[in-house]
Amino acid sequence: MRALPREVVCFAARQSVPTGRVAAWAAKGCGRRALSVVRLRYRPGMDPRPIGIFDSGVGGLTVARSIIDLLPYESVIYFADTARYPYGPRQQAEVRGFAEEIMDLLLAEDVKLAVVACNTASAAALDELRAAYPVPVVDVIEPTAQAAVRLTRNRSVGVIGTAGTVGSGRYLEAIEATRENVSITANACPRFVEFVERGETTGQAVLDLATGYLTPLVEAEVDTLILGCTHYPLLTGVLSYLLGPDVFLVSSAEWTARQVFAELTRADLHAPFGAEPGHRFLASGDPEQFRRLGARFLGPEVGAVERRGTAAPARAGTS
Repeated sequence: MRALPREVVCFAARQSVPTGRVAAWAAKGCGRRALSVVRLRYRPGMDPRPIGIFDSGVGGLTVARSIIDLLPYESVIYFADTARYPYGPRQQAEVRGFAEEIMDLLLAEDVKLAVVACNTASAAALDELRAAYPVPVVDVIEPTAQAAVRLTRNRSVGVIGTAGTVGSGRYLEAIEATRENVSITANACPRFVEFVERGETTGQAVLDLATGYLTPLVEAEVDTLILGCTHYPLLTGVLSYLLGPDVFLVSSAEWTARQVFAELTRADLHAPFGAEPGHRFLASGDPEQFRRLGARFLGPEVGAVERRGTAAPARAGTS
């Protein structure tokens, strides 16, 4: 049996911890939510475990697409909580509870990193998830907000998203945390999701809807627009047409994938070079409906879809 190294990595503490103190860190909360031991990683080394990604529906597959493209040797487990979709109109406390249940499920699947590929869940639960679970947790809000601040030229940034995301103020907080002098104009666009989900991303109806949603952003002369919902990249054509070529559209998918790469690099968690990835897709609702719609967002990688509730199986040492 391999001996323990002198130090191990406690991801909740975000630092190396002497092995003799692991129990103390665990007692202080480094691994709440039914995890009785701290997950250990030997460094340096490669880690073949999958990346966990979750969303309330199929929108997070735009994030999964970017991660798969950027990290071709990584395996992905994607969970879509389609039985409780959409999250946008729900109370934040309820969404936070959903996110914790899904994290339990993903950790039972032995993921090495979790991606909250849902703006509403990120806004409601990110801080709690990072404090409670012993794996790195990447969200879609922070990297996207930071990218927008770097890209804007006239210091006027717009944000569009669901009512829950915009109402949470989390994009405003993330931009303010950069300490840059940037003005922000935000507007909720709740009906965009239904248009994307039925594939209606062209035509007069979606143009008229977008014109109304974008009016306050045009009046604010934003030159950079955050697409604060993972469905919205499929509306890039409409948004670019109405806003013009001089407005940057900042999609959370690309910048979240970059953040995942950075987290894996910092923690020595990359899969081995040349590894054959295996992707799995789980849905709490109708698997066939998810498969059909998911192919539009991700492509042929969406094969068989497993139907799963969010009750994670019991783990050793837990009751």
